[in-house]
Formats: sequence, structure tokens, C-alpha cells
Amino acid sequence: MEWREIEVFTTKEGLEPLTGALNLLGINGFVINDADEFKAFTEDKSANWDYIDDSLLKLKERENSVTCYLPDNAQGEQMLIELKAELAAMKSRDAEGRLGRLEIREASVKEEDWANNWKQYFHPFPVGQNLLVMPSWETLDVPTPRQIILIDPESSFGTGQHDTTRMCLDMLDGRVCEGDLMLDLGCGSGILSVASAKLGAKKVTCVDIDENSVKIARQNLEKNSIPADRFEVMCGNICEDAALRERIGSGYDVVCANIVADVLIAMSDYFMSFLNDDGVLIVSGIIKQRADEVFSVLKQKGFVMVGIREREDWVAAMYATPNNKDIHN
Repeated sequence: MEWREIEVFTTKEGLEPLTGALNLLGINGFVINDADEFKAFTEDKSANWDYIDDSLLKLKERENSVTCYLPDNAQGEQMLIELKAELAAMKSRDAEGRLGRLEIREASVKEEDWANNWKQYFHPFPVGQNLLVMPSWETLDVPTPRQIILIDPESSFGTGQHDTTRMCLDMLDGRVCEGDLMLDLGCGSGILSVASAKLGAKKVTCVDIDENSVKIARQNLEKNSIPADRFEVMCGNICEDAALRERIGSGYDVVCANIVADVLIAMSDYFMSFLNDDGVLIVSGIIKQRADEVFSVLKQKGFVMVGIREREDWVAAMYATPNNKDIHN
């Protein structure tokens, strides 16, 4: 498949609202190009290197941007139209120009080139007490007592290496019990659903706004030999589709949403309806600067925080329903 590489130019201040806008449009796989972070990295005197290529040094002088990838098909074309409209709206609201020029650059990428380039960086690694994430093309030299999660994210978010996903996996490892029902909102590659099934969940439900993510999540569940009657995958936007919310249903023991602050806030009206009285909500994908905002909204919805984790600039939290006997007794 051909993909469209879309780079949107912005400012340092514009990076977070821009990624939030992308997620709201269902574009959940992107690369943040932060020139300040790269400059700090290259100027770190405590780092150990002898040489940095000149082409890499030039990155600290480039304009801040966010790069995303859209399928070169009808859905991708519609997403691009919606993205351009959203950028125009953001620009019209930004009278002071704090978000920069918000213009785009387009290029084409072949999926086979993309798929092969990142494989050199993805190797088996343990998470929590019971999980081992492993790409399907790797093999283990020695047996392991851990539950192995075979994952091929392809063009979808979720190898488990990102801080937000690792924190979710760690929380799920200590929470999912035999026979649980688990709901994975913004499932990406399906890694959190696979992990929950491996940890004993009776059934996992994966939901994503992106058709490609839903397809890849299904493939990864099948790759991990999760029986068809133990998972269901759905495509759609729970904030806009009442029929989808009805189909998802209620009574879940664990709901996990690893997205971004703006989308979590938009979804917050619906989290409680999905959970049973003793359920827990795990939220991640929250940049530290937005954590208090998200936590305040969830508190207003009646949730009680029972755990929090931080890695680098990211925050994840676990919440209990107000009637959760296991947590509050």
C-alpha cells in the first residue's frame, strides 16, 4: 500500500494542540519533530559519543513539526480534507500566531520500505512482572515464564516501547484478572488487548477511529492465538456515534484509553457507562503539562484516582469507580 506522509509545520507551543487535533480526527500515528529537544540532546555534555553526523546536527535548526501518515485511499483522502479544514480553523483562532504557519508538506511512502526500516529497532523486552513483548520475526534463545506478546504494529501505533504504552502494560499486569472483560479505546496495534487476553481476560473489545488500526489489531490478536470468541474489534468514534457506544455495551472490569489529553477529556462523559461497579479505568498518553487538567475532569465525573505513574514527560493513571468495593474497602 502507498501512504501519504504529511508534515505540518508549527511552533514549540503548537506541538501539543496539533497532536491533540490529529487524534480527534482519528490520526493516531505521528512523529513529533521538536527542534529544542534535539538541541538539548546534542548539547548534553554528560552523553557519551565521539561523532554526530552533520545531517543529524541540522535537525536542531529545523522548524518544529508533526509528521503523520495517511493511507492513500478514500479514507485517507477524507482525513486529509478534514485535516486541512482543522488547520485552517486553528489558524483563524490563532490571532497572535503562537501556533506558527500550520502549513503542510506532502510526500509518498511505500509500506514495505516503512515496515522494514523500523524493524532494526524493535527487539524483545520485558514489561511488568509477567509480560514479554516480542516482534514476530524474533526468536528467544531460552524459554521464559513470562506471557509472550507477539506484536507487529506495521503502520499502527503500539510496539510497547513508548512510555505511554509501557505504563499501560505495567498497570494492566497488576490489575487484569482471570475472567475479566476489558475494553481498549484507541487500540492502535491492539497490544493492550493482547496483553489483557494473555493475563486472563475472558474477552477483550478493541475500538479505534482508524480502519487500518482495527485491521492490524485483529491481525495481532489472531497472531497471538487469541480465540475469535474472546475478542471483538470495532471502528468508530465513541464521542459521535451513539450506536457504537450501544454496541460496546457496559459491564467491563477494565477500560484502558491510551490516547492524548484532549481526546481523553472528550471521552470522559462515557467512561463510567462502560464500567461495572467494581471496574477500573486506566488512562495514558497524557503529557505532564496537561495531567492536572485531565485529572480534574475525571474527578468531576466521579472517578477516584488509585494509582499514578510517570515516565519521562508522560503520565498515566488508574481510577476506580465510586462504588468499587475492592478499592474503597
